[in-house]
Amino acid sequence: MANSIGLYIHIPFCKSKCPYCDFYSKRATENDYSEYVKILLDKLLFYSKNCNQTVNTIYFGGGTPSILGTDRLCKILSAVKNHFTVSTEAEITLEANPDSGKKLDFNKLYSEGFNRLSIGMQSAVEKELKTLGRIHSANDAKQTILSAKNAGFNNISLDLMLGIPHQTYESLQKSIQFCSDCEVTHISSYILKIEENTPFYKMQEKLALPNEDTQADFYLKAVELLDKLGYKQYEISNFAKKGFESRHNTNYWKCGEYIGIGPSAHSFYKGKRFYYGRSIEDFKNDVIIDDGIGGTEEEYIMLSLRLKSGLNFNEYKNKFNKPISDKLIKKAKLYQKSGYMEIDNDKISFTPEGFLVSNHIISELIYL
Repeated sequence: MANSIGLYIHIPFCKSKCPYCDFYSKRATENDYSEYVKILLDKLLFYSKNCNQTVNTIYFGGGTPSILGTDRLCKILSAVKNHFTVSTEAEITLEANPDSGKKLDFNKLYSEGFNRLSIGMQSAVEKELKTLGRIHSANDAKQTILSAKNAGFNNISLDLMLGIPHQTYESLQKSIQFCSDCEVTHISSYILKIEENTPFYKMQEKLALPNEDTQADFYLKAVELLDKLGYKQYEISNFAKKGFESRHNTNYWKCGEYIGIGPSAHSFYKGKRFYYGRSIEDFKNDVIIDDGIGGTEEEYIMLSLRLKSGLNFNEYKNKFNKPISDKLIKKAKLYQKSGYMEIDNDKISFTPEGFLVSNHIISELIYL
């Protein structure tokens, strides 16, 4: 939809910090939660005054949004609906941790308008969950899914991590089968990345991490298993039953505009990219960092190639009033011979093997 935007709301709180996580989040009290909601409501009102587009997707991310509890979450969503023009068909996603998810009133959340749930499970193997510092069990995830389904949620996603210390093909298969048995509609499956300034970074020599070749094998095995179970890959790390692809994230990858509200939250709005500073104080005081012009040719190519559907020649021509360069197509044909890319009359796209080295290939294609 040309005149629509996405809205991302960042909840920067967690009960405990996972040792691999580099996102901005912190521990806090109930009073802190309530104070933060007040700041959020104020910012929502501010942005709504300058926004005349229809909000087509809303995404509550974190941190752990479910930690706020049902009433605060409903209060925020109610404010969004009061201040913005929200489509009656809007996709409204709530990220939930299986631990705090047990305490949510899904009936109330569903009646308020939440219609998609993204659950941070990571693994269905208890030893792997413990290694990752997760405070939930696989059964907690299953109970959260059941509670949500009983309330009417039929669009549920699970996070699944690859390359966990001590992970095996058997344990990976167990986690994937768990997702399928729970009959969720979407799975985000991504390789563990060791980020600087995290406990895992400091202790990585002791973590028994799989090497890059094994990580690649895990990824390709996951793609294969998920496909057999009906989860079709539509982006590097995302798989869905037909019709259940994440509309909010797809808007990012299609270079659609969105407003991000919260500390460290990014926006692409009115042609510009910007983001809030990485603290609640920065957010409260409107410390916003300019991140340049958005929607450039290079950015469009990069984001389009994240999708399984790839870079469509006609869509590119319609957007930029010129065809894809012959140099780019010629370069892509070299990668096609290597089995990393597919090219037809309409588009260029990555194979699963190509996705594993996509960052390198995209930089080669963009900076010819």
